[in-house]
Amino acid sequence: MTGRGALRGRGIVVTRPARQAGLLTKLIEGHGGRAILFPVIDIRDVDAAAALNAVIDRLESYDLAIFVSPNAVDKGFEAIRTRRILPPQMKIAAIGRGSARALLKLGVSSVIVPEIGADSESLLAVPELEDIGGQRIVIFRGVGGRELLRDTLDARGARVDYAECYHRVKPRGDKATLAGAWARSEIDALVFTSSEGLRNLCELLAPAERDALARTPIFVPHPRIAETARELRLENAILTPTGDEGIVAGMIEHFAAVS
Repeated sequence: MTGRGALRGRGIVVTRPARQAGLLTKLIEGHGGRAILFPVIDIRDVDAAAALNAVIDRLESYDLAIFVSPNAVDKGFEAIRTRRILPPQMKIAAIGRGSARALLKLGVSSVIVPEIGADSESLLAVPELEDIGGQRIVIFRGVGGRELLRDTLDARGARVDYAECYHRVKPRGDKATLAGAWARSEIDALVFTSSEGLRNLCELLAPAERDALARTPIFVPHPRIAETARELRLENAILTPTGDEGIVAGMIEHFAAVS
């Protein structure tokens, strides 16, 4: 990654939930860019916590807890700490380094995390999750989502439960903020870290704003999000490495090539 100022003058829309946007915003601004916060997903507590609490109350029966996102870390630990402490013998895994950093902030320093990648496939490839027959595993996640992780662990002989500790909702963002920024030529790029968020924004925008989105580079850290962009007839998706640092490195490389 090149030095400070590599994104100077670039207005970059960060679409992450507000609580998860801090590091990415700091990196963009540290390289001279201007981060425009416009969350396209809100994270809310689960409506009925009985099932979550039942899992938390029997945490000592599990061999491994997996946290699928920083939101799962935040909301999962928030729920755990209202009822008990984390069993000291329990192993902890995270899908990506962002989740591992969130765990470290909460005092969990020993985390199974992929060296490369930040998705279910990457975590399933780590050696610690290969020979797991008979183990009990709990997955902290939002309501709904991909089933690959659970299905694969089941197929390997583990017994897997979900601890669904939050749900994702569409925010009521003021699209006039983006419309005005596009009209003033203040938006040079957008960052999307989920397919759901990309769909949410597209549903929010009027046709003229969709046209502006189609003309603006969007940076995505996973091929699934790039595929969603193509499904939405957005041909401007640029795939970056994973993680906040990887996203910013991808933006710097792109803008260096076009400047």
